[in-house]
Amino acid sequence: MRLTHTRAVFLMVAVTMMWSIAGVITRHLENARSFEITFWRSFFTVVSLLVILPLFQGREVFGKIRRGGRALWVSGVCWSVMFTAFMVALTLTSVANVLVTMAIGPFLTALVARIFIGHRIPARTWTAIVVAGLGIAYMYGAQIEGGQLAGTLVALLVPMAGAVNWTVTQRSHAQGEDVDLVPAVMVGAVISSLATLPLALPFQATAHDIGWLAVLGLVQLAIPCSLAVMCARVLKAPEISLLALLEVIFGILLAWIGANEAPGHTVLLGGALVIGALVANEIAGWRGAAAP
Repeated sequence: MRLTHTRAVFLMVAVTMMWSIAGVITRHLENARSFEITFWRSFFTVVSLLVILPLFQGREVFGKIRRGGRALWVSGVCWSVMFTAFMVALTLTSVANVLVTMAIGPFLTALVARIFIGHRIPARTWTAIVVAGLGIAYMYGAQIEGGQLAGTLVALLVPMAGAVNWTVTQRSHAQGEDVDLVPAVMVGAVISSLATLPLALPFQATAHDIGWLAVLGLVQLAIPCSLAVMCARVLKAPEISLLALLEVIFGILLAWIGANEAPGHTVLLGGALVIGALVANEIAGWRGAAAP
């Protein structure tokens, strides 16, 4: 499937819309809770990718997994942490809290890459990190009194694992070993399923719940993750980062409209600082790269 730049942009917007449905669907589950939600979503992601991956890459994709080496398995563990922490966090706090916390991922990635592989951080990014940090600190300070801090701390594991994942794949690439991220997603889903299965028992999900969780596994995770990798081959990193922020906006709006979960003023203000810092940093980097 060959993508033009315009098609890749529209496809990435569709990807963020698919990513954003997790919160509102979680709010409409009947009996499934916490780790059972994670198990079923990861399980249906594995089933979906077993069909999707051979269509995208042929049967040799399973050989890539067997020969993937340490970097692919580390990436898979990172994906499993992201899958598990994201769904558990949604059961502990608001959709808006989770999505805004996840939005600091690019900044955490910059810091981890600076510490472990020596990537230089421009002054504009340091400024953006400070502004975004103030936004997150404001949100966290308000949640200590509101009793939702635990959920937001669990959500923080998502961008932390994402930062480690990106750093490992970049280091492997620099050493001549490319990590195929889509098979790594499946490895992560397998690990997440196996790790959460004992914690999910005894199952309480109704047929209604399992149907919605199958939608999450296929439509919210397997399909968009595969499409996002395709978009990344056409779009520049700043474009991907900016378009990915649409997940925050779409997710909050869907939870507000579809589940009557209005974001609090602390989330709106803190989130505005985080997203504003992200947008300003990416635009400045984009212009700086285009100037020469």
